[in-house]
Amino acid sequence: MILTALQKLYTQIVGSSAKNIVELPSSGSNRRYFRLSGVMNLVGASGTSPEENRAFLYMAAHFRRKGIPVPKVYAASEDSLFYLQEDLGDALLFDTIEKGRKSCVFSDEERLLLRQTISMLPLIQFRGAEDFDFDRCYPQPTFNERSILWDLNYFKYCFLKSTGLDFQENTLEDDFRKMCDILLQDRTNTFMYRDFQSRNVMIKEGKPWFIDFQGGRKGPVFYDIASFLWQAKANFPEGLRNELLEVYMDSLSHYTVVDKEQFCGRLRHFVLFRTLQVLGAYGFRGYFEKKPHFIQSIPFAVKNLKELLREGYPEYPYLCDILNRLVGLKQFSEEIKKHTLEVKVISFAYKKGIPNDVSGNGGGFVFDCRAINNPGKYERYNHFTGLDEPVISFLEEEGEIITFMEHVYKIVDASVQRYLDRGFTNLMISFGCTGGQHRSVYSAQHLAEYLNRKFGVKVDLIHREQNIEQVFTPTV
Repeated sequence: MILTALQKLYTQIVGSSAKNIVELPSSGSNRRYFRLSGVMNLVGASGTSPEENRAFLYMAAHFRRKGIPVPKVYAASEDSLFYLQEDLGDALLFDTIEKGRKSCVFSDEERLLLRQTISMLPLIQFRGAEDFDFDRCYPQPTFNERSILWDLNYFKYCFLKSTGLDFQENTLEDDFRKMCDILLQDRTNTFMYRDFQSRNVMIKEGKPWFIDFQGGRKGPVFYDIASFLWQAKANFPEGLRNELLEVYMDSLSHYTVVDKEQFCGRLRHFVLFRTLQVLGAYGFRGYFEKKPHFIQSIPFAVKNLKELLREGYPEYPYLCDILNRLVGLKQFSEEIKKHTLEVKVISFAYKKGIPNDVSGNGGGFVFDCRAINNPGKYERYNHFTGLDEPVISFLEEEGEIITFMEHVYKIVDASVQRYLDRGFTNLMISFGCTGGQHRSVYSAQHLAEYLNRKFGVKVDLIHREQNIEQVFTPTV
C-alpha cells in the first residue's frame, strides 16, 4: 500500500513511474522514508499520524517562503499520510562531523559547518515565527506546563523507573513543578524547533538544510540551543561548545538584545531539562522498543548529566539527589569510568631516577624544579618538606615558584582539557628536584589540589621520596 501510494504521487508529479524505490534507514519516529528514482529523485514519506504530517507540510511551505533552507514538498495524498519531498542526498551533519565526534578534534571544515548551522538557528526561530499559525502545530501549539510535565514524566516512567532506583514520587513532582515555573519565565513568540540536533541537519553542496521540524511549536529559544550543543552523541568538547554558543548569541543579537551572562544562566536549566527528556526518549526507544542505537546513546547522555551536576542546581534539591544517585549506579558508572581521566602526580629526586609510568603509556610531563632557589641549602629546613609551612613560606616569599607554577598550570590545563574531551584515561605529571623533599613536593601537592579543584578529576598524588600517597577523589 505504501509503495503504491508513493508511486501514484510520483507519477502525478513526473508523468512516469519511478524506476526504483528504496527504503531509507529509519529514524527515531514511526515515519518511514523511501528514495524514488527515475526521471527525478524524490524522497517519499509515510507517516501514521495525518495530523503530524499536516504540521510538517504547513511548516515546510511556510519556512520556504521565509527563505529558510528546508526540503520542497512536491505533493501529498488527500489523507496526508503520504507525501513526496525534495531529495537532499544522504549527508547528515552528524555523519559529516564523524571524525571530530570520535576524536574530539574537529577539523576546520567541521567547525565551519557547525558554525554555519548554529548561526542559522535564530533565522528559524525569529523569521520562521513571522506570520506563523501556531495552531497548526502538533501535538501542542506552544511550550507550556503540560508539555513540560509530559517530558519530565517521560523521563520518570520510561527511564528513571527502569533503573530500579527508589525515590519519592511526590517530592520529585514538587521539583518538577519548580522546573516548570523556571522554564516558563520567558514568554516569546519565537519558533521552537524542539529537536534541533545534528541528525536533523542535511548537508547539500556544503550548506546546511533542515529537516524533521514537525514537532516544533511556539517556545523559548534556549531549548533549541540546548538540544544542539548538548546532543549526547555529538560529543562536542567544552571549548567548541563555548565557541558555538558565542556564534549563536552573536547571530541572535541581530534579532533581539542579548545579555550573554543572563542568557547562559537561563540556558543551563534548559540543558538539564533537555537531557532528562532525551533520557526518557532513550529509555522508551531503547528499553521498550529494543532499538540498539538508543541503548548505545544512554551512556553519553548520562555522562552529560554527570557533568551538569558538577555545578549543581540548588533550585531542585531532591531531583539533584536522585540524579546524583542515578549517575552513580553501577550500570552507568562503570561505563563512564571507561572514559574517566585519572591523573597521577609524583614528586621525586633526580638522583634516584625519573618515575616509571605503570599505565604503559610511556610517561607524561616531567618538570624540573632545580632552577628554583633550594631551601635544602639551609640547615633549618632540613627536617621539613614542601608540605610544611616554613618551606612553603620560604618558597612563596622568594616568588620564583609562584611564577613557575603559573606556567605549569597553563601547560597542564590544555592537556587535561583535551584528555577529558577525547576520553583518555591516564595522564602522568612528575616534578623533580635534587632531593625530592622541598621544591618538587610543594609543586606536586599544589598541582594535585589545583587539578582536582578545577576539573573535578581523580588525582593520585605520590611523594615518592617521602613515601606519602594521597588520593583526591573525583567531584560530581
